[in-house]
Amino acid sequence: MEQHLSPSAEGADYLLELSNVVRQTSIGPRGPRSLRRLGLVLRALTELTGDPDVSVYLVADTSLLGGHREFGDPAEVRRLRRWVAEGLVEEVDDADERILDLARMTGTRVVTGDQYVDHRVEHPWIQGNTWQFLRPEPRPDGSVALVAMDMGVRTEAEISYRMELAALKKQGLLGPSRTPLTQVIMRNWRCPEPRCTLYDVHRGDRVLLPRMRRGVPTCELHGAPLADEGPRPAAAQLKVVIDRVCVARYTLDEGSEAHVGRLPGPEGIALHRLLSPDVAAQVSRRHVALSARGGTVLVRDVSTYGTRMRGVGRSGVPGSWETLPPGADRSFRPGDEVELAPGVVLTRSGRRFPAELADAWRTEAGGTAVPPTAAAPTRRV
Repeated sequence: MEQHLSPSAEGADYLLELSNVVRQTSIGPRGPRSLRRLGLVLRALTELTGDPDVSVYLVADTSLLGGHREFGDPAEVRRLRRWVAEGLVEEVDDADERILDLARMTGTRVVTGDQYVDHRVEHPWIQGNTWQFLRPEPRPDGSVALVAMDMGVRTEAEISYRMELAALKKQGLLGPSRTPLTQVIMRNWRCPEPRCTLYDVHRGDRVLLPRMRRGVPTCELHGAPLADEGPRPAAAQLKVVIDRVCVARYTLDEGSEAHVGRLPGPEGIALHRLLSPDVAAQVSRRHVALSARGGTVLVRDVSTYGTRMRGVGRSGVPGSWETLPPGADRSFRPGDEVELAPGVVLTRSGRRFPAELADAWRTEAGGTAVPPTAAAPTRRV
């Protein structure tokens, strides 16, 4: 196999995410990890290109060798370590990010089985890409074919959900079957170092999730076990999108209610500075009321001009707009959109409530469509 391995990404015909290929149990021998799967893929590349000297640049996560006990053959582990030492494998903390950086810079095709959904914010060029990514697929005779992947266009909600899972995985907060460790995530934590504010909800602007080390929540900076400070308050994030551009983000806490409108008062979310005079004239002073009760976000039309809403289906495709009945609470789920005036939209995208997370994880475990989420908040109401 060594004759196909390039020490330089610029000189390689293909980029190959080694961690992904080695762990792809649908091809090659049984077992969680096998270097023989790389041999099958290299033969498939030779067949695809007609080039007996086709070259690949290998990138692997450090966790690949970190899990060396999952290799069925110790000789494969020794071989892989030698490749790393000789510069034939680039070993990094995050192989996904490195592969995508190289693919973007060089335009080289990538062999992987990953859809990279959680990387599409930083790499929007993945959306709709139908030629640059090749997936190994098994053939009936045991050989491998390389098939071009249609990466599709994923919704912001699905991208955010996958980003959330990736963040949890990085912190060691995913348990069996990729289930988040709710007993850790839903608690507040405090570092014993008095000046550390990484986990302090009162002193920190951005509150981090703890890193699990040997089953213990640990401070990312100081390496000390964290103290349990009680339940983490539930929160949901709201985004204001004007002409398809997100211009502001807000956080709604469990048990709270906030009015959104042109000038709703000191406890509300005022939009007048974000709107042109013509558009502001179509938004009521108090247009909608948003509340969080029992792990559910509700929206209620209290406007003079009326409000429209549309939900997002399991496929991620938005539904049809419908007018909200005045004064009636409606469930406002992640990915749903509420239109106050043409081009002025509120949408859900923040940290989901525990009840929503539980539903989402049950859905994911059942193999149905993934639910949405989004990024960290900037203002709390």
